[in-house]
Amino acid sequence: NNDSEEDMFGDYDSFYGSESLLAQLDDMEQQMHPQGKEVDVSAAGEPVLGRPASEAGQRKQSGSSASEDAAGHKAVRADGFQRHENDLLEKNEVTGDFVLDDFPSSQFLYLEEMDELSSASRESAGAKRNNSCSDKISDPVLCHAADQREGSTVLPVCSKHDPNKRESLKDHLKNAMTGNAKAQAPLISKTKQLKDAILSEEICVARKAIESSSDDIGPFYGLPHKVKDLLKQFRGIEALYEWQHDCLTLESLQQRKNLIYSLPTSGGKTLVAEILILQELLCRQKDVLMILPYVAIVQEKVWGLSSFGIELGFLVEEYAGSKGRFPPIKRRAKNSLYIATIEKGHALVNSLIETERIDHLGLVVVDELHMIGEGSRGATLEMTLAKVLYTSKNTQVIGMSATLNNVGDLQKFLRADYYTSNFRPVELKEYIKIRDAIYEVDSKAECGFTFSRLLGFKYSSNLEKADPDHIIALVTEVIPKYSCLIFCPTKKNCENVAAMVCKYLNKDFRAHREKEKQDLIKNLKTIGNGSICPLLKQTIPFGVAYHHSGLTNDERKSIEEAYSAGVLCLLACTATLAAGVNLPARRVILRAPYVAREFLRKNQYKQMIGRAGRAGIDSAGESILIAQEKDKQMVQDLISSPLENCYSNLLPELNKGIQSLLLSLVGLKIAVTLEEIYSFMCHTLLGVQQQLLSKEKSLLDVIKEGVENLIGNELLKGKSSEKDNNSQTVLTITRLGKATYKGSIDLARCNALYRELKKGLEGLVLESNLHLLYLATPYDMIDNCNPDWMIYLRQFNQLSPAEQRIADIVGVPESFITKKASGQAIRKNVDSTVTNRLYLSFVLYTLLKETNVWSVSEKFNMSRGYVQSLLTSAASFASCVLHFCEELEEFWVYKALLTELTKQLTYCVKAELIPLMEVAGVLEARAKQLYNAGYKTLAHLANANPETLVKMIEHLSRRQAKQIVSSAKMLLSEKAEALQEEVDELLRMPADIP
Repeated sequence: NNDSEEDMFGDYDSFYGSESLLAQLDDMEQQMHPQGKEVDVSAAGEPVLGRPASEAGQRKQSGSSASEDAAGHKAVRADGFQRHENDLLEKNEVTGDFVLDDFPSSQFLYLEEMDELSSASRESAGAKRNNSCSDKISDPVLCHAADQREGSTVLPVCSKHDPNKRESLKDHLKNAMTGNAKAQAPLISKTKQLKDAILSEEICVARKAIESSSDDIGPFYGLPHKVKDLLKQFRGIEALYEWQHDCLTLESLQQRKNLIYSLPTSGGKTLVAEILILQELLCRQKDVLMILPYVAIVQEKVWGLSSFGIELGFLVEEYAGSKGRFPPIKRRAKNSLYIATIEKGHALVNSLIETERIDHLGLVVVDELHMIGEGSRGATLEMTLAKVLYTSKNTQVIGMSATLNNVGDLQKFLRADYYTSNFRPVELKEYIKIRDAIYEVDSKAECGFTFSRLLGFKYSSNLEKADPDHIIALVTEVIPKYSCLIFCPTKKNCENVAAMVCKYLNKDFRAHREKEKQDLIKNLKTIGNGSICPLLKQTIPFGVAYHHSGLTNDERKSIEEAYSAGVLCLLACTATLAAGVNLPARRVILRAPYVAREFLRKNQYKQMIGRAGRAGIDSAGESILIAQEKDKQMVQDLISSPLENCYSNLLPELNKGIQSLLLSLVGLKIAVTLEEIYSFMCHTLLGVQQQLLSKEKSLLDVIKEGVENLIGNELLKGKSSEKDNNSQTVLTITRLGKATYKGSIDLARCNALYRELKKGLEGLVLESNLHLLYLATPYDMIDNCNPDWMIYLRQFNQLSPAEQRIADIVGVPESFITKKASGQAIRKNVDSTVTNRLYLSFVLYTLLKETNVWSVSEKFNMSRGYVQSLLTSAASFASCVLHFCEELEEFWVYKALLTELTKQLTYCVKAELIPLMEVAGVLEARAKQLYNAGYKTLAHLANANPETLVKMIEHLSRRQAKQIVSSAKMLLSEKAEALQEEVDELLRMPADIP
């Protein structure tokens, strides 16, 4: 009666197509039911559906234990033929529920039939069944559906079914298999579901454990075992250092107190922070903010933690440069780890306070906490932490640094406990070189160091003149077998040292990893669109390169990767490398005790020598400071002096410090009266260090003066109000004030920016993006700009008439440029801020047209590193101007224009490469390689096989390939989650519906 059903198996060599097997089954059926005697299901001894509830319940219980998890399915298959023969057929019933509905239908009828017959009948037929059916009934075709099903059973139903007529075994079989074939296979394997269920259960248990007061907080510091496995898989970490264990089990951390911890560089501080971050994300289900000092380090950390996010189910979001959403998307399904620079971290905290979501931020981690004492960036970091501590009682703050001294002040400010250790995985030996002698630093010695040895390297007279500091002798003691860093005072000095070392190195050095060095040169040529720095081309064959801000981002990344891989063994670098990405060395040489023209500070010295010694590779690390006789006393003071103290920079950095803080306090309604502002300020580092203020001015006087300045600049308004018979001034923020703090605009520049944007509305030239670029050119790059007036005039003459009109609009007439280029006297001067800003906008305009840093740097006679830095700053400032305009209705026209311009400045590549460059760690050169290899979208990258990537992309290591795929998956997941949040928000029923 099922012949009308479509034959799902066609002419394939399927179970149904096996006539001999079906004949055997018919024979078996005849033996069980003698000819001429039809079995009436309803009249059988005890029909299935008529079975008493107790017996049916027992049957269901015994079956459900196997159906509840994937392991049960394996057990059913492993029982061999005896189980299979009882799971073969299906009994069609018109009404009622099926008892074992978690198994495929083809497995049940025979079990039911056998229950209906006497045990004697079963035993008599058993031998024949074993001989004729065992091999074929176990055929994987039959079991395939069982392996692939989620749990629900698809049963074919015949509309003309007669309950009194028994179907043939063949019809039952066909019916069951047709149903199973139609069943949809799940997209996720049972194994993965089981693993996810186990991880979810472990996180649940860990969450309960970490919330309890017990000392035993779970298998891996309150985290599931999988975290330990991932650390081994991604980082090669099998066990923690003793100090890390002690720190993670501190009672203060169990009680969620704030913590500052300090150890020497390379001690493993970051791992402790990452474990605390995972505890917050997975166990306490709160978001986390991690603040890092530089864009490159943010990108490196996003790259490294995306793999953990994919495996453990949280999002990693980058807040650096122009990247980051304000306020961040409110996630319901997953928690977010925000990795931000100091400036973006501050803007993020402001947006969370404004939207009353600061309590969702469970943890703030600050790396390089000592930077709180360094200029305007330190002031911004202090503001961020003060706001978090003042507005959220549930947010924990963790600070770490290798160079802290006045920890007591920082503890009072952060209300934190303190942990420190002198642990270093590799012993560090410090030396000072003066003339031919090398002295070892010894704190017990009267002068701070003791004589160690004389240089054993004999110099010729020519070499002595070229290398009076004996750098070649010092580096050849370690390279090429080990690595070496030479810290130089200036960028030019880096290049000179690299050239000098290669000039006198033995030619045998060229043979060390020669092919890989040639590959690096080819890669740098590709990055430069055929161009390569002549000096790098000369030094790389020797395994030597320079590293400073004059390199492009792509060049810097390639050189860092080659050094980490051992292809390059010597880098001549500036002090910025010490505070940047982690590039350790066997020996670190300080070319001179200076950074530019400033004498070295103890903090800087410690950062540099901290790079000496690579954990797991070197048995010891060495640092050698080269000093002249005239600097001997200053070097002695440097060695013996303590680390510098951290002092608040809110007052020294007036516009970017205290006035900016006062403005945002009123704008965010954290404090709107002088009394409330004073209360807040007492909780800042400046409040803790009030004794450092001059005797003429108290903290309250400083606050009053700042508020008066803000009112005078029309950023705040004061309004008197009566409260408890006391008259007090309630402060409110103006529209311009709100735009200024929301856009993170320098208070000294906000009025000038407003005027220029207003002027732009009168005649915004949209023939090209030059006028917009002028408005988005950052003010802080102007001071370092010295225009070449011949180039200025040449570039001006290449503009269209409409574009030339822009110069007149902003206030730089053509006659002024012409006279400056020809050296004529100028009666009426033009504001240098405007002329320099327009010149830099010409650079950006050319760069966006050509998308080639090399050619643009040559056209404008600038270093390619400076051009790259200008581009990065412009992208960030364009983003700030966009947020500024969003708060002022009259600037509505700029919103769409600046959104697109910010995107162009952020990537500065052809449009097709932008989706690939959105992935953390993928720069232009890598994006081109991926695009040419067929990986043209984010989805392509997210679904790529890392092994295939390694084969198809030149100079790509397996580790890099895995990180790129993980980062792409994370970004794709982030975007999908954001879209899903929008959908949920649209479909959510309003709470105030009438």
